[in-house]
Amino acid sequence: MPTDSRPRTSPARPRTFPARPRLRLAALALSAALLGAGAPTAYAALTDDDRPAATAAAAPRKTVEGRPYIETSLLFGTARPDGGPPVTDKEFHAFVDQFVTPRFPDGLTVQDGYGQYRDTHGTIERERSYELILLYPTSQTGPNNPKIEQIRAAYMKRFGQESVARIDDRARVDF
Repeated sequence: MPTDSRPRTSPARPRTFPARPRLRLAALALSAALLGAGAPTAYAALTDDDRPAATAAAAPRKTVEGRPYIETSLLFGTARPDGGPPVTDKEFHAFVDQFVTPRFPDGLTVQDGYGQYRDTHGTIERERSYELILLYPTSQTGPNNPKIEQIRAAYMKRFGQESVARIDDRARVDF
């Protein structure tokens, strides 16, 4: 006698179909609605440079502000490797007045900081520090490089430091 492997349904209960196709259809409709609603918001977040050419041509172009400059940051530690007293505010500001200002009389910024680094003996040193920021036109990079290196060397010699970190970055500056 052949066996029938199909599930048998009872005549008292009507056969029902799974709700998966309806669920998929509902999920698809919801996704389409969300994409349609989100598109104007996402499109509005684009900058002029990101928009398609037809839209960018209709929008007024913004001019880039400022001129090309170099921003050099020097990081000065205050802990002395020989265990002497840390460099004081008075000593640091006297150094800026004597060594930095004559080389960069147009202006500079000094910020207080706190940092850490691994010294030549492998010890992690934590210390109060200063960040000196210099801004100058890119055309002045050549003449300013030796001045910056003189400042770094003078600080290391005067205060017994292992190093003075230097960071150079391009910037657009408008005063």
